[in-house]
Amino acid sequence: MTSSETSQIAPPHRLLMGPGPINADPRVLRAMSAQLVGQFDPSMTAYMAETAELYRQVLRTTNEATVLVDGTARAGVEAVLVSLLAPGDRVLIPTFGRFGSLLVEIAERCGAEVTTIDVAWGQVVALDLIEAALREVHPKLVAIVHGDTSTTMLQPLDGLGELCHAHGALLYADVTASLGGNPFEMDAWGLDAATAGLQKCLGGPSGSAPTSLSPAAVEVIAARSSVEAGLADGERSTPPEARIRSNYFDLGMILDYWGPRRLNHHTEATSMLFAARECARLLVAEGIGAAVERHRLNGTAMADGVAALGLELFGDQEHRMHNIVAVRIPDGIDGDAVRAQVLERFGIEIGTSFGPLHGQVWRIGTMGYNARPDAVLTTLAALEQVLRRCGFEAPAGAGVDAAIAHYDDRDDLAGRAGRAGPARSQEAP
Repeated sequence: MTSSETSQIAPPHRLLMGPGPINADPRVLRAMSAQLVGQFDPSMTAYMAETAELYRQVLRTTNEATVLVDGTARAGVEAVLVSLLAPGDRVLIPTFGRFGSLLVEIAERCGAEVTTIDVAWGQVVALDLIEAALREVHPKLVAIVHGDTSTTMLQPLDGLGELCHAHGALLYADVTASLGGNPFEMDAWGLDAATAGLQKCLGGPSGSAPTSLSPAAVEVIAARSSVEAGLADGERSTPPEARIRSNYFDLGMILDYWGPRRLNHHTEATSMLFAARECARLLVAEGIGAAVERHRLNGTAMADGVAALGLELFGDQEHRMHNIVAVRIPDGIDGDAVRAQVLERFGIEIGTSFGPLHGQVWRIGTMGYNARPDAVLTTLAALEQVLRRCGFEAPAGAGVDAAIAHYDDRDDLAGRAGRAGPARSQEAP
């Protein structure tokens, strides 16, 4: 095919109601279309400083070391682990889904000695199990997923930082799936490192990983980092023995790039920085508490709706994330065929899951720009129609009715403003 035969990209219209990515807020897309500037242009360094301050507010921290790692959410995960863990270091990883297993794999690739606490998918890890393992293992680091979209579970973190510190361990949490839609308090909960992504509750595209580090974590990283040879002026030019085994993911170098020294590392992904800044700006403008409540409101409406259709929810509902629900696929129903019809007939995407849950559950997200009543009601109506055509006797209109009842109950308590979603653009999502 020649260039003259290749048309401009024109993706099909989709309402993305799976586990992520979701439809980006049109205001974020507009921010991404801004013209590029040089990486050391005063406007660019000002945007970097503004973005760091916005993410301190989003993450609820005063950490000076708050930056973006250029890459998807997994880039942030890998940057933290490869920068904190030297070969032979002990790390404790509680796992309750696919993304806990990912932490294990990355830590093993760092050469760490990994101990896991494994619980059944659909549950969370009890604090007493972690405390017992801390006493036995004496790890340098505890690494844990806050919200795991593979199971939809939200791991309680309050009190865990204090416990880790009492045993001499740092605490890192992957908050990719939870941040912005569920309560998170980095400083109050005693976390030393946290990383996220834009493509879920923050309402942006995948490609940037907000990252924050406590002073204790920075101290560990600084002892392992060095200045790149081509930039060295004699200071820190001799690599330490336990040198960070990645250049791109060396958080010491990235902190030098974002900090007052402005030592060149990579060329900042300008358009992604614009996107990340806008995601955080919109969230702060809405109010973190208001955004969390919006996700709770719409997530509960979705859960009520699918239950009213006669579907069974998966997992410990007391510990489910606000922004995603897992639904057991009924016996005799081809789950992939239902998903395909919902996509083909209605332009709506819902997800399946991984590993032991593949083909066993659907995962339906209500997050970011899509955490709003019209998206919930449209998805429930489409799912009901497809289920009925596939032979499942879903009560007519029951899902939409249950969700509307949930919204009406909220209206009785808080007035019609309680139903508001994110500010809407005239553009289609």
